[in-house]
Amino acid sequence: MSFLAPLAFGFAASIPVVIVFYLLKRKRVVKLVSSTLLWQKFLADTQASAPFQKLRKNWLLYLQILLLALAVLALSRPYFATTAKPAQLRIIVLDGSASMQAVDESPSRFEKARFEAVKWVDSLEPTDQMVVLLAGANAEVKQSATSEKAVLRRALQACAPSDSPTRLGPALKMAEALVRDRRSAEIHLFSDGAVPELSDFENKALPLIYHKVGQRADNLGITALDARANPEDATQRAIYTSVGNFSSNTMSADLELLFDGQLLDTRPLTIPGGQAEPQVFKASQAKDGVFTVRLTSKDDLAADNEASIVSLLPKPVNVLLVTRGNRLLEKALRAAANVQLAVANDLTDAGQGFDFIVLDGVVPTAWPKGNVLAFRTVNTNWIESVANVEGPVIVDWKSTHPLLRYAGFDNVQIVQSLTARAPTWAVSILEAPQAPLILAGDLGRQRIVWVGFDPLESNWPLRVSFPIFIANAVDWLNPANAKNSQLLIKPGDPFRLALAEPIKTAEVKLPDGSTRQLNVEGANEVVFGDTAKQGIYHLRAGTNQVTFCADLLDSAESNIRPSDELKFGEYTRVTATTVQRTNMELWRTLAAIGLAVLLFEWWWYHRRTV
Repeated sequence: MSFLAPLAFGFAASIPVVIVFYLLKRKRVVKLVSSTLLWQKFLADTQASAPFQKLRKNWLLYLQILLLALAVLALSRPYFATTAKPAQLRIIVLDGSASMQAVDESPSRFEKARFEAVKWVDSLEPTDQMVVLLAGANAEVKQSATSEKAVLRRALQACAPSDSPTRLGPALKMAEALVRDRRSAEIHLFSDGAVPELSDFENKALPLIYHKVGQRADNLGITALDARANPEDATQRAIYTSVGNFSSNTMSADLELLFDGQLLDTRPLTIPGGQAEPQVFKASQAKDGVFTVRLTSKDDLAADNEASIVSLLPKPVNVLLVTRGNRLLEKALRAAANVQLAVANDLTDAGQGFDFIVLDGVVPTAWPKGNVLAFRTVNTNWIESVANVEGPVIVDWKSTHPLLRYAGFDNVQIVQSLTARAPTWAVSILEAPQAPLILAGDLGRQRIVWVGFDPLESNWPLRVSFPIFIANAVDWLNPANAKNSQLLIKPGDPFRLALAEPIKTAEVKLPDGSTRQLNVEGANEVVFGDTAKQGIYHLRAGTNQVTFCADLLDSAESNIRPSDELKFGEYTRVTATTVQRTNMELWRTLAAIGLAVLLFEWWWYHRRTV
């Protein structure tokens, strides 16, 4: 045991004074008071005439000495040191992601985490310092290193959760930089553990203490949303969504479909625990608008119960095929939806008036400035060190890339192909042992797909993957579709809009109805980053009026089951701790014992006199 105020033991000198009072001759006037029970025997002895008398056994004396001793001990502030060691610097990291809004803690996980963080502020020693970080839509430093407890409390009070997925990585990198080369430092993370694996910190040896927040995972959440043309009826749109049940119990809810706020359809859902239920709605659409799906369930997390997507009516895709004669490629392009195809043997005007250009083994007089699909055609500004390979063998392809969706390359044989090392702007989606065979990426504002071989020098056109690849390429290279994909973002991600002409200001209407003014004078694009809340945003920039949506759509975030440990790579784990605050003082306990002694004496008196 140690004492925070050992000088208080000086008050122990008052104990002999109490004893002296019992030795002195009494000259008192008899008064009846509420606590004379312990005085009766002593008052019976009234014959002492000497200034001092013999000290007799007296329970009142013992009680007074005990009370005085307890008071002295309480003033000395004794404490027991716990296993937690005081640190010169503590980093508080509050997880402000969407899952921290779950209400399985009262009133929410985030409020519970903030309450626990305030306790650590209260236990801060005068020589220690603390930093407050918020890991929400972005990593924010809410308070730099300070010992001022009032300032730290205000910083914690200013923190608020967002609707974004968990993004602990940047916050932990910031914290790691602050504690680097400091022996007495700790990082206190208050989170529910609903985070992806943090493999970047596997060998960092972070002094991390993980405080788990959360109790259960009773949640239904919308995890996917897409709107496309209905393949069975060109006049309709097909809205695909998926609802996951992340609890262990069967849960029921109504799923509603709305278009621009108008209710179109409602479906009752009953989903077993741990399963997902895909749903497809079909709806007529006469104008551009926003489809919204909404769950009416009462679960622990509301942030994933609604999602919206902008649906633009499909427009014809103007494509120019520059070729010396490739009927199979021309036929595949004409079979793609909404394609209006023109064929030429050269390009002289950079492809003005077309959505994208297809170069089939032709080096054009003027290289296109828009999107390009190039077969065995090389521009030195795109790729360097091109080599020719005979009979390359396909060893791998990226089936997750939009260009290769549903397209496989089994049994595809190639006579010869150009190969090149992937440049920084592109990724390889089809590979041979020597080098990539197909590259795709964005070079500036130009989207390029480069195929190193001529389809006619392979059996690829005879495989079903060829027309599928061409249809995927039409979707991916269509500027209108690229624009559509930009209209759906994750909460916390910035929205960007390229400007055709300079403007001075722009205005954004947020989902809650408030507006933000943006100064974009001299900029060639509008960048808006205040998207922490999910919902529908409206941007007005000059003559441009754009609607975009921010949706969670994250199954990992909707799975709000608290994790008992954090994974840092394959072998490193940080287990949730129950570390208590240091310097557990005992003065409150001692004061309570003293009060109990007084109450006992009062009770004993009334019990004997009633």
